[in-house]
Parts: sequence; C-alpha cells; structure tokens
Amino acid sequence: MKYHQIDRDLFIKNRSKFMAQMKPKSVAVFNSNDIYPISADSTMPFAQHRDIFYLSGVDQEESILVLFPNAPYENQREMLFLKETNDHIAVWEGEKLTKERALSVSGIKNVHWLQDFDKVLNEMMTYADTMYINTNEHYRAVVETETREARFVKKWKEKYPAHTVAKSNPILQRIRSVKESEELDLIQQACDITEKGFRRILSFVKPNVMEYEIEAEFIHEFTRNRSKGFAYTPIIASGNNANVLHYIENNQQCKAGDLILLDVGAEYANYSSDMTRTIPVSGKFSDRQKAVYNAVLNVKKEATKMLVPGTLWKQYHIEVGKLMTSELLGLGLLDKADVQNENSEWPAYKKYFMHGTSHHMGLDTHDYGILTEPMQANMVFTVEPGIYIPAEGFGIRLEDDVVIQETGEPFNLMRNIPIEIDEIESLMNS
Repeated sequence: MKYHQIDRDLFIKNRSKFMAQMKPKSVAVFNSNDIYPISADSTMPFAQHRDIFYLSGVDQEESILVLFPNAPYENQREMLFLKETNDHIAVWEGEKLTKERALSVSGIKNVHWLQDFDKVLNEMMTYADTMYINTNEHYRAVVETETREARFVKKWKEKYPAHTVAKSNPILQRIRSVKESEELDLIQQACDITEKGFRRILSFVKPNVMEYEIEAEFIHEFTRNRSKGFAYTPIIASGNNANVLHYIENNQQCKAGDLILLDVGAEYANYSSDMTRTIPVSGKFSDRQKAVYNAVLNVKKEATKMLVPGTLWKQYHIEVGKLMTSELLGLGLLDKADVQNENSEWPAYKKYFMHGTSHHMGLDTHDYGILTEPMQANMVFTVEPGIYIPAEGFGIRLEDDVVIQETGEPFNLMRNIPIEIDEIESLMNS
C-alpha cells in the first residue's frame, strides 16, 4: 500500500462499536471484494470492500472477518481468514499478509488461512442462533454483479436454514457515519492532497489546454503524495460540459473565456475527499461569471452554517432551496411569477440547481449515513451548491467537505483550498 500504516487502535474501536450492537449468540461475517475480470487475463485494480477495511484494516483480496462476541472461547470472538501466502505468491504478486503482519494491522490475534474457514464457521454455527449478513443497502447503490459477499450469503442460507438472519448494514450505517478522530485525520490528508493537485493546475491551465491534460496533472500530484488516485471518476468540464452533472469524458479543449468545473478528489488510505471548484480558462472571470459564482458561494457559506447537530437532511435541503431561490431572483434567472407558480414537488430553483447540496462522506465518497435521523457531531458532509445555465454556456459548482461540531459552525477540511475569486485569479496569473 502507498499509505502509511494506520494505527490498529482505530480498527479495534470500530469492531468494539459494531459488536456492542450485535444480538446475543450471534455471528457476523464480512468478505473482501473480488478482483473483477475485464477480458482474457486482464483485471480491474483491486479495491477493498469498505466494511471489512473499516473493521479490520485488512486491504487485500480473499479475506474474511468473523465476529462472535459471545463465543464460548475467547479465541473465537474475533477471527481473520486470509489467503495463505508463500514464496511463489511473493514472487508473482508481491507480499501478502502473514499472520504476524495481520495482527499488526488489525489487532486481531486469531488469524487462520482461508482453507479453514468452512470448518471453523461450521463450529461457530453450532454455538450461534443468529447470523449477521452484510448486504449493501446504501440509498444510491445499484449493484448488477454478484459480489463475493452475495455468494457467501447464498451459500450460508442454503447450509444453515434454521438460523435467524440479521443485517449488518443498519449498524454500519450508524457507526460509520460518525467518524473517529483517526478517520478525520485520514480524510484531512486526502483533502490536503487534493489541495496540492488544485494548486498545481491553477498555474497549468491556459486557453486551448485539453481537459484530459488537467486530469493528468491531478493524478500526477495525487500519486506522488501516496494516494492511489482519484476517490471517484473525475469531472473536468469546460464550457457547456459543466451543465452535464456527471460529465466524465474529459476530452474537450478548454477555450478562452470559458469556465472549467473541476469535481475532483484524492483518496488516501481508502478514505475519500470530494472537492469542486470552478475556474476561468483565461485566468479572469467575466462580470456575469463573477455574479453567478458569488451567488453559488453565498449559498454554500449559508448552507454550511446549517450543518449542526440535530439538523434533518430533508429539511436542510428545503432551507437551502430558499437560499438558492433568492440568489436566482437576484441574477434574473427567476422572477416572482416563477416562484409563485412553482410545483412544490419540483420548485422553480430546480431548473438551475437540480441536485442535492450535501451527502455523507468518508470511506465512500457517498458514505454511509441514515438520512432520516438527525445529524451528529463528527459526521462529515459535503456542501456543494451549483447553478447551471446552458443558455449562457457555463455552469458553476463549489464544494467543500466539513465536519459537524458539537457547537458552532462545521470545521472545513478544505479551508486551505482557494475558493474566493480574487485568490483564484491571483494564483492563475502569478
């Protein structure tokens, strides 16, 4: 791994939080992700399942975590199962976790080779009444492949039909959404790497540069700072491309006078950052671009203040909509009749700002969190309002990542990334 080893105390705490919410006489199993094939002998780069990483720190394929807090024997309460390594694997694939190294990473003393898993699980099932299975229930999830986790669930249900089934996901949704201090430090590192990439491109962008060249500058800076790369597919959208919310082709030329919307974030140690900035190709905003930019920035600043303990996500977005409506009236994009006659299910402001303002962020860019429950301290949210005007050939979105505090305004993890017009223009022209 490129990142520095994470203190195993984080994973010990995470497991303790999870096990504290398990039912008596229950077992929970977590599988690593598959390595997905492309064609012939080609594969996608491995990306670890965030849940097993969150609970163990193990960051390799073919790994299983078993938690059984009420097991009759202490050595059965936390167990790791890993692909057995050997000299041949070391030569062809590189170093894999040994049992000793797995203890150092995870804090789990009882590490077995994967070939023993079925035998050990069978014994566990004779002691347990309930099995926690790990299904993906994120509100944005669209899963079209059968995952390693799904294959395990299917096999387990066939073999142990008399056991009660429980879900890991509701527990994980709650505990993963409230970050430990170590996690906040890791997200801060991801944000700091993103800042380095953004400052790099401010001196690089000029008329006629290609969007993919800007993307290349980001990945260069991210990789040289111990990141595996982008936390999500980057959006480098110049001109009218910014009005396509998930534009990822990044293959157009950036023309003088246009704006570039940059929705880019580095990962670090599997933790995400999520930044959006909008900058002028020529290094100077026009008066109209400035007016729209400052309207978006005003909404962002006021929306950020609302992210406090007790806030409800749905009501928050209603209030942000009111802020945006006011700004759009000031810009002349809406008039009073538009607002008076609006459909409550799709308010007038949605013509120019059609997406949400904030989402949970952490190990996943759109991280776990139960949206029907009040916000809590140490949750991390994005704040990302935007105004999109296809008729004028540009769109503007601005986004930072913030930590909810016990009292006062959220702490901005991207506080050092330039966002004010004067600073951006000064850096682009220095």
